[in-house]
Amino acid sequence: MARAVYLVLGLALTALGVVGAFLPLLPTTVFLILAAACFAKSSPRLEARILSHARFGPLVRDWRSHGVIPRRAKVLACIGMAIGFLIFFLSAHPAAWLALLVAAGLGACAAFVVSRPSAPQ
Repeated sequence: MARAVYLVLGLALTALGVVGAFLPLLPTTVFLILAAACFAKSSPRLEARILSHARFGPLVRDWRSHGVIPRRAKVLACIGMAIGFLIFFLSAHPAAWLALLVAAGLGACAAFVVSRPSAPQ
């Protein structure tokens, strides 16, 4: 049963990753990293397909083995978070406390991304 749950979750995460490849504010690599982890417990064949993907495979492998986020990905992630916050702020007109809460959450995510190494050490 657990294997089936991991398989379905991996497929859903892969679908989100594919959508993220076309939508600028939705991350791709994060979903593929999580999908590969699910496939490791459910489908070695699908895990291998993600790990051997020409564009995203190296990013997933580097994250798994060294916790690496390339500098370009860090910049794009931080820009995406800033744009996402700006869209949220301008479209939702949140109360000050909610805007600060969302900004703090995104700031914590950005700090985590920036704190990761940019190359294997």
